[in-house]
Amino acid sequence: MDSPSSTTRIAARSSMIDSIRGCGLSGMRIDKEDLRRKLSIPEYLRVAMSNAIRRKEGEPPADTCQSDVIVDGNGVQPPEAPMVVFINSRSGGRHGPELKERLQELMGKEQVFDLSEVKPHEFVQYGLACLEKLAELGDFCAKDTRQKMRIVVAGGDGTVGWVLGSVGELNKQGREPVPPVAIIPLGTGNDLSRSFGWGGSFPFAWKSAVKRTLQRASAGPICRLDSWHAVIQMPSGEVVDPPHSLKPTEDCALDQGLQIEGALPEKVNCYEGVFYNYFSI
Repeated sequence: MDSPSSTTRIAARSSMIDSIRGCGLSGMRIDKEDLRRKLSIPEYLRVAMSNAIRRKEGEPPADTCQSDVIVDGNGVQPPEAPMVVFINSRSGGRHGPELKERLQELMGKEQVFDLSEVKPHEFVQYGLACLEKLAELGDFCAKDTRQKMRIVVAGGDGTVGWVLGSVGELNKQGREPVPPVAIIPLGTGNDLSRSFGWGGSFPFAWKSAVKRTLQRASAGPICRLDSWHAVIQMPSGEVVDPPHSLKPTEDCALDQGLQIEGALPEKVNCYEGVFYNYFSI
């Protein structure tokens, strides 16, 4: 990365992202219908969010914004713990597609997003924005659902980091609260999952474990995860050999507000990636 400076400088910004810590519920029988009622988002909101994501528009459909629909929405009881799941169905070997079907059975298809079809930033940009718009129009059910929203990620550390990075954008945009994130470990390392008490591997008796995981995610205590965005400037003429976690992206402009010495170049070579410091390990 070219720079007019002769020394390496690092500028960084920190933000806090919420994660849900797992808490034990072993031996407790969980009724499927009770769990569904606790987690299921009302149908008119599920459809509105799904359509907004499909159309890639944050505005809810016109028929959802009609006054009679809003009034009807105000008569709907919001769920106790509204939740959506992002699943990397290619993870977990042959269990990935089966787990997706099981989650859809427990929660409904509109609340389970396959990452090969819906990206987490699309959910943030369009799905949550749709809820926020309905709340602005006076829909109390939409407002309560947005306030209480929780997210479960079924995947490895890379998938979890992807989702955390996407929901972390809500902090920058002032769109709070940021939904906390729970984990179903489907990767190989699963360090984030271990760190927050969700285990290091996909359970053998996974069909019964899924209900327990969703119950834990709905009621588990919220912990804080410190997330950093670092910008590193290399001395001019230096050969850049980035670590494996950093991948080159398109040329980009530097933030003119960065506190560094000297003039900033108009364009620089940029690298992006995810890395963590697990203070609990």
